[in-house]
Amino acid sequence: MWIDTHCHLDAPEFDADREQVVQTALQADVSAMVLPAVFIENCRSLPSTPWPCCRVALGLHPIYIDSHHQPEHLDELAQLVQQHRPIAIGEIGLDFFVDGLSQQKQIDFFVAQLKLAQRFDLPVILHVRRAQDQVLKYLRRHPVRGGIAHAFNGSPQQAAAFIELGFKLGFGGVMTFPRARRVRELAQTLPLSALVLETDAPDIPPEWDHRGRNQPAWLPRIAQVLAELRGGMPLPELAQALRHNSEAVFGPLP
Repeated sequence: MWIDTHCHLDAPEFDADREQVVQTALQADVSAMVLPAVFIENCRSLPSTPWPCCRVALGLHPIYIDSHHQPEHLDELAQLVQQHRPIAIGEIGLDFFVDGLSQQKQIDFFVAQLKLAQRFDLPVILHVRRAQDQVLKYLRRHPVRGGIAHAFNGSPQQAAAFIELGFKLGFGGVMTFPRARRVRELAQTLPLSALVLETDAPDIPPEWDHRGRNQPAWLPRIAQVLAELRGGMPLPELAQALRHNSEAVFGPLP
């Protein structure tokens, strides 16, 4: 029923109980989960994910630009994409929030991965923290076939720009906090056709478990918050709309 368009099941936080986390999600009617890679090591390992409910995206995350990524990883990424045909390139983008990260190196890797998405005609999963306008600039220079702006918290004008470029906007745990007024207003007022849901598990937990480990099984409760924000929208109707949006990006999902 529900689709978690962004979760990191391969993160070490799940090493002790990963199988149970997947089964709990399935029992909660989360029928599909998209797992984006973040560095070359899990680009290598994620394609062997054993769960039929999971789909994989391959990419190099900007937050690891100085600690992990090397230029030769871009060549290996291209080989892995050709070999495994993931459903997207991601998680890629720019992060101008974390101090000390090389912005130029981030841009170089981002552009290279946009070109990879063009080459294989794949959507992209975007990390856009404090960098929405810069990400939009490079998307206009290197257009791709859409994707998802993950954990979106920009302005309505930036939201409209991403939508115009064919992107959906990802909402998750932040939306469940009453004080997150801007994100909640966006979730309430943007066209439903532009929205998808995500957890970013194990990160960005929802309000009811804000000190805990996020997990894809929380997605139905996150969806309930979105339904309430949109005037008490019936959950089956919301689930159907969100599935349509997710599959517009990724193609058919479990």
